[in-house]
Amino acid sequence: MLYKFARAFLFAQDPEWAHDFTIDRFKKLKGSFLLSFLKQKLPARPRTVMGIEFPNPVGLAAGLDKNGECIHAWDAIGFGFVEIGTVTPRPQPGNDKPRIFRLVEHNALINRMGFNNKGVDYLVEQVKNSGFKGVLGINIGKNKDTPVEQGKDDYLICMEKVYLYASYIAVNISSPNTPGLRSLQYGEALDELLSALKEKQAELAEKHGKYVPVAVKIAPDLSDEELAQVADSLVKHKIDGVIATNTTLDREPVAGHPHAEEAGGLSGRPVTDKSTAIIAKLSGLLDGDLPIIGVGGIDSASKAQEKLNAGASLVQVYTGFIYQGPPLVKEIVSKL
Repeated sequence: MLYKFARAFLFAQDPEWAHDFTIDRFKKLKGSFLLSFLKQKLPARPRTVMGIEFPNPVGLAAGLDKNGECIHAWDAIGFGFVEIGTVTPRPQPGNDKPRIFRLVEHNALINRMGFNNKGVDYLVEQVKNSGFKGVLGINIGKNKDTPVEQGKDDYLICMEKVYLYASYIAVNISSPNTPGLRSLQYGEALDELLSALKEKQAELAEKHGKYVPVAVKIAPDLSDEELAQVADSLVKHKIDGVIATNTTLDREPVAGHPHAEEAGGLSGRPVTDKSTAIIAKLSGLLDGDLPIIGVGGIDSASKAQEKLNAGASLVQVYTGFIYQGPPLVKEIVSKL
């Protein structure tokens, strides 16, 4: 009930202003008795994935807390795991505003944020100061002005800096909002990146005496042939997990909407079926060789269950959480 009032206020504002306002308020809750108002008591639904024990299978997807400033708030809400980022080696402002658009009739968003973040060093300081003991994913990317041919260097820089502080590392090669980034999902570019990541992972595991799994986040717009190639590369390089999927460039589900032609990635309910179909195909291709984290259009327990039935081991929410707030997390965990 409380979120309905908060949403009415937030949805009356510019989407990015509403996001920044919420993050700022959540930041200020750290160490305050007011944090108790966010707390939800959820049933335990533990499961082990990538060698990590998750208290429940519902996570916060990357993008909502790019700088890791509100981990305490997500923990209070009851997420089984929290993925922060996408973070880049150097701070960057992202794309020009406006860059977030609500499609309320479709329970959807279009965003072209462009990895706006304060840089990996800032994020690491937030994590170190958070005191968080739960499962933390850190999602890494490349700076916009780094040529795609040198993109792997940015991922390796981020990986080295976050390694000690992450439960797992998510590699974002599927955002549509950084020029050329999605090309890293294909052929030699993908193999070269995955090979470099696994080499760095082995080096860091030996150095720190700690193995941190690596998951790769893919797009929902891959053809069957492209998906088969991605699956083959993930298995070949012994990647620990795959996150399916990111936002879509497809506008058919929202054709005719005033914002339908805005550049950027479409998320929320219109991507539900496309994401679930990718998970099902990927599950068949991988045949249990690595786990899938399902994300895309989850706005109810039944939609989360569809992702799990399709082959996902865990799920993440983002746009559904924007529209429904903390009760969505409680609903999904309680009904799974």
